[in-house]
Amino acid sequence: METRDLIILGGGPAGYYAAERAAEAGLSTLVFEARSLGGVCLNEGCIPTKSLLYSAKTADAARHGEAYGVTASDVRIDHAKVVERKAQVVSFLVNGVGSSLKSRGVTVVRERARIAGKAEGGFVVEAGGEAYQAAKLLVATGSEVVVPPIEGLKEGLESGFVLTSREILDLQEIPARLVIVGGGVIGLEMANYFIIAGSEVTVVEMLDEVGGAIDADIAKILRGNLAKRGIAFKLGTRASAVTPGGIVVEGAGGREEIPADKVLLSIGRKASVQGVGLEEIGVAIERGAVLTDARMRTNVPGVWAAGDVNGKVMLAHTAYREAAVAVNDMTGVKDQMRYDAIPQIIYSTPEAACVGETEQGAAEKGLEFQVAKLPMQYSGRYVAENASGDGIAKILVEKGTGRLLGAHLIGTYASEIILSAAFMVGSTWPKESLKKIVYPHPTVGEILRDALYSV
Repeated sequence: METRDLIILGGGPAGYYAAERAAEAGLSTLVFEARSLGGVCLNEGCIPTKSLLYSAKTADAARHGEAYGVTASDVRIDHAKVVERKAQVVSFLVNGVGSSLKSRGVTVVRERARIAGKAEGGFVVEAGGEAYQAAKLLVATGSEVVVPPIEGLKEGLESGFVLTSREILDLQEIPARLVIVGGGVIGLEMANYFIIAGSEVTVVEMLDEVGGAIDADIAKILRGNLAKRGIAFKLGTRASAVTPGGIVVEGAGGREEIPADKVLLSIGRKASVQGVGLEEIGVAIERGAVLTDARMRTNVPGVWAAGDVNGKVMLAHTAYREAAVAVNDMTGVKDQMRYDAIPQIIYSTPEAACVGETEQGAAEKGLEFQVAKLPMQYSGRYVAENASGDGIAKILVEKGTGRLLGAHLIGTYASEIILSAAFMVGSTWPKESLKKIVYPHPTVGEILRDALYSV
C-alpha cells in the first residue's frame, strides 16, 4: 500500500493550492482528481467565463467607440473562435498547475478516490482498484450544480436543451433565444456575454432583485445597465416546468411560457459530499456540507476540509485561503480563517464588487454605522474613460471605532479596486489611518479615499 504524509481528495483551487503549500512544508503529498486539475474554477467557472467576457467587452467597446473618437463598422463576435481561445487559455493554465505540482514533487492520480476507512497509520483511500494511506487527509471535493425538481428539467438536461455552467461554455453557436434560470453571479455574467454576442436573453430570478447577497444599491444599478443592453428580467418569478421549446414560469403576473432555443440552469451549487466515503470515518455533515472550524479541521482528528465542500463561501479565492490555513494547521503554524473580508465580484460590464457588510447585514447585526455613497464621477480617470456611466462607490463605517465595515462598487476596474477595500476591511484600521494612504493619481480607486473623507 502506497503511503504518504498527506492525501488530498480533489485537484481544484483548494486541493492543488494545498498540495503546493504542503509540499513546500516538507509533506509528501498525493492528490486525487478524476477530471482536469483546476476544478470548476479553472475549467468551467472563473477562468473560461472571463475569457468569454473579455471578448464581449472588446466587441462592446468597438461598437460604442464613437463617443471616444473611434469609429468601427461590422463589429461582430465569432463565437466559435471565442470558444477556441477560451479552450487554449484553460489548457495553458491547467498545464501550468500540473507543472507546478510536479516541480514540487506532488503526485497526481487521475482517478476518483473514496475514503475506505481508518488504519493504524491514519486513513485509507481507494482509487482505481488500488489502496493508499496517509496520516493526514484533506477533503477538497468541491461542489456541483444544484438541479431542482422542476418538471421536464431532467429530460431537458439529457437532451442538451437545458445547459449548466459547464456545457454552455462549449456551445459552438449563439442561441437566438437564451433563457437563464437564476440571476446570481453565473447567470448575470453569462447574460452579459450572450446579449453582446447576439442572443435575446431573459433572466428568471425567484428573488425580488438580482445579484444574490450583493448590496441592494449596486444590484439595482447593475440590473439597470444590463436591462439597457436588452436583457429582460423576470423577478420574483420561479421556473415551474421545462417544455421542448421553452420554459414555464410563475410570478406576480401569473403563469407564462417563455420560448427559448437554450436554457441555462444557474440557480446555485452544493457541496460534493456524496460518494466520497466521509461516513466511513464519521466526518460530520451539516446542511449538506462538511462541518469545519476556523482552522479547517473537521470533527475527525487528522482530517481537514477546504473549498466549496465546506459550504461556507463558495469562491475560489476563499478556497485558496482555506487551503493555506489547513496546511498551516497541519504543520504547526498558528493560523485561522476569517470570512468577514472576502471580496465578491460580478465580472459584467460594468463590473460590480463588494466586500464586508451590506447595510442590511450590518443593521441585522445591530451595528451602528454611517454610509457614504459617491458617484464614480468623483474620479477623474473614470470620467476620462466613461462617456457616460452611473457607477457608484458606497462604504459603511462603524460609529465609534471608525473602522470600515464594508465597501461596494460598480464601475470600471471594480474587480481590481476591491482588493484595496478588502485590505481596509480586514485590517480593522480606523478611517483616520486609512485616509493617510497615498492613492496613485489618476486612478478610479481614489474614490475610496473620497468616500472615507465624506463620513
